[in-house]
Amino acid sequence: MDRRSLIKNAGIAGVLASGIAPAVHAQAAIRWRLASSFPKSLDTLYGGAEVFADRVKAMTGGKFEISTHAAGELMPAFGVVDGVQQGTVECAHTAPYYFFGKSEVFALGCAIPFGLNSRQMTAWMHEGNGLKLMREFYAKYNIINFPAGNTGAQMGGWYRKEIKSIADIKGLKFRVGGFAGRVVERMGGVPQNIPGGEIYQALEKGTIDAAEWVGPYDDLKLGFHKVAQFYYYPGWWEVGPELDVLINTKAFEALSAENKAIVQAAAAEAHHHVQARYDARNPDALKTLVAQGTKLRPFPADVMNTAFKQSMALYDEIGTKNADWKKIYADYSKFRQEENLWFQFTEASLDNFLQAQVKAKRL
Repeated sequence: MDRRSLIKNAGIAGVLASGIAPAVHAQAAIRWRLASSFPKSLDTLYGGAEVFADRVKAMTGGKFEISTHAAGELMPAFGVVDGVQQGTVECAHTAPYYFFGKSEVFALGCAIPFGLNSRQMTAWMHEGNGLKLMREFYAKYNIINFPAGNTGAQMGGWYRKEIKSIADIKGLKFRVGGFAGRVVERMGGVPQNIPGGEIYQALEKGTIDAAEWVGPYDDLKLGFHKVAQFYYYPGWWEVGPELDVLINTKAFEALSAENKAIVQAAAAEAHHHVQARYDARNPDALKTLVAQGTKLRPFPADVMNTAFKQSMALYDEIGTKNADWKKIYADYSKFRQEENLWFQFTEASLDNFLQAQVKAKRL
C-alpha cells in the first residue's frame, strides 16, 4: 500500500499497527569554518579558537562542528572581518583592533591605549553597555560578536636600543598592533602593522627597530630576545585586550535557540581559558628570558606621560569625526573612570603591598 494513503486512511495508529515506520527527518549536521588571525605556533591565542570549536562539538554531541584555520590558510590574518562579513566563512577569531582602519570603533571592542583592564573590559561588556553598543556597531558589518579571550595587560615590547627618554621614540620604526600606532605616530614614532608570524624576521633584519606582541610566554616562543635585548613595560596600549569570535549574522540567526546558547557558552569558556593560560605561563617564561640575558626596563616617565596626553587628545579628535566613536567612547570612558575609582581602594592597593613583599623577599 502507498505510505501516504495508509497514513491518510488509517491514521498513525494504523501505521504503527501495520509495522510500517513513519518517515523521520533527522536534523542536518552543521559544519562551519573559523578563520583565525593567529598562527598555530601561538598556542594560547590560536588555542582560544580551538577551545571554542571543541566545546561546541562536545555540547552538541558532534552535530555542530567548526573547523579552525590558522592565519593564511583560508585568508590573510587581517582579512578575517571581510571574510565573515561577506559570508566566505561563518566565523573568525581575532583581535578586533586590527581593523581600526575600517573604523576606530573596532579598537573599543578590543583595546585602546590606557583603556580598561581585563576585568573591567569583561564587566563593561557583560554588566555595562559594552556588548549592546558593540553589537549595534557590528551589525553594520553583518557581524555579531562574542568575547572569547583576553591576554591581560601586556608587555611594552622589544627594542634593539635602550629607550632613555621620549627623544628615543622619534623616528623609531615600531611594530605595534592596531590602534596604538596612531598614538606612537603622534609621539614621533613610525608604526608598522605586521602579523605575528612575520615580526621576528623584520626585527632580525633591522626592517624595524622594535616590536611588541603579547608577553613573555609568546615572546619566548617567538624568539624576540635573540634579536633585541631590551624588554620594556608596561604595554600601555594594551591594558586588557579582548579577543572575539565574530560570526556572520545570517549564519548565527539560522541556528536553533539551543545552538545559539551553546555558541555563547563555548565562547565564554574560551574567554576564561586564554587569560588563565597566560597568567599561569607568563611568570616562568619571564624568568627564562631574564636568565638568557634579557634586560627588563620600565618606560621612562616622560614616555608614559606623553603617551597618555596624546591618547586623550586623539580620542577627542576622533569624536569630532566619527559619530559611532563619540557615542560608544562616552560610555566606555565613564565606565573606566568609575572602575578605576573603585580599583584604587582594592586591587591596586593590595597588589602594590604584596608586590613589595615579593621584592623584599618576605613572600
